[in-house]
Amino acid sequence: MSDTARLRPHRAHLPLVAAATGATPSRRPVWFMRQAGRSLPEYRAIRADHGMLESCFDPALVCEITMQPVRRHDVDAAILFSDIVVPLKAAGIDLDIVAGTGPVIAHPVRTADDVTALPRLEPGSVGAIGKAIELILAELGDDTALIGFAGAPFTLASYLIEGGPSRNYERTKAMMHGDPALWNVLMGRLTDITIGFLTTQLEAGVDAVQLFDSWAGALSDADYRTYVAPHSARVFAEVASYAVPRIHFGVGTGELLASMAGVGADVIGVDWRVPLDEAVRRVGPGKAVQGNLDPTMLFAGPEVIDREVRRVVADGERAVAAGAIGHIFNLGHGVLPGTDPDAITRAVELIHSL
Repeated sequence: MSDTARLRPHRAHLPLVAAATGATPSRRPVWFMRQAGRSLPEYRAIRADHGMLESCFDPALVCEITMQPVRRHDVDAAILFSDIVVPLKAAGIDLDIVAGTGPVIAHPVRTADDVTALPRLEPGSVGAIGKAIELILAELGDDTALIGFAGAPFTLASYLIEGGPSRNYERTKAMMHGDPALWNVLMGRLTDITIGFLTTQLEAGVDAVQLFDSWAGALSDADYRTYVAPHSARVFAEVASYAVPRIHFGVGTGELLASMAGVGADVIGVDWRVPLDEAVRRVGPGKAVQGNLDPTMLFAGPEVIDREVRRVVADGERAVAAGAIGHIFNLGHGVLPGTDPDAITRAVELIHSL
């Protein structure tokens, strides 16, 4: 463990940590998925000269991009600037992040030989990530959390099998149902990679971690419970000893919320399709909820933003009354490109005032 990590133990007073653990935060915590970059002109200036993956493996750039939204918006958490395919790249898988498309895999994984050939993640290959976290923690204020993250095994598997983003996940589901033994071997390998990537971040001193199962909403609840939940549960179990809040989030997962809550997270992220108080009824009491302003509302002007922020805050309070142990304000997915940064800043100011 680094000296920085030892100097920055799990800190219950952080607003995000307090809300995630059932304590009373000093102010209503808010952060935004994809806040590190995406809409900021200062981020675009960096990316004009640096590719996405290059930026993700440069500790100084990771630190700068991670800190940009904290400086500008006064959010209660920084989230490590990275990408869910970074640990795959670090392990040695041939892939690229193509502008306008997303991750593209040079040689998709579709056979037993492909699965056998998958490399393992060696801790040294993500040393730059640990170094970046040390730089961030040295700059981050005493009241701002740092969130680490990783892609969940199912979402990583879908990219590897499909070769990139997909609408229908036909090859993924074909392996899942047609060769469940091979599927479980693949998911086991990816679970190991995910655990290794999160462990690097936790050892470096992050205050919370979020597991993104971005594409789990493409599954039925039965498929999720059978083919996905056991692997995500192993991820959460393996990092439980670090005693930091563990957040779980997926898109379009309203029908999966109860099952996702069962894999071991402390906080359940909720997209904009399900009100937070209804989400608690599905999840059950005893966990915090995170969300869930529709990202498009940030384009709709000050009056709409004011109304919708207040609605989500009220939903969050009803969620707590219904049994949630806390509410962390967030979007129902990530900041969209083209979002006015000033709209984000004003939203944060309003959230903190309520």
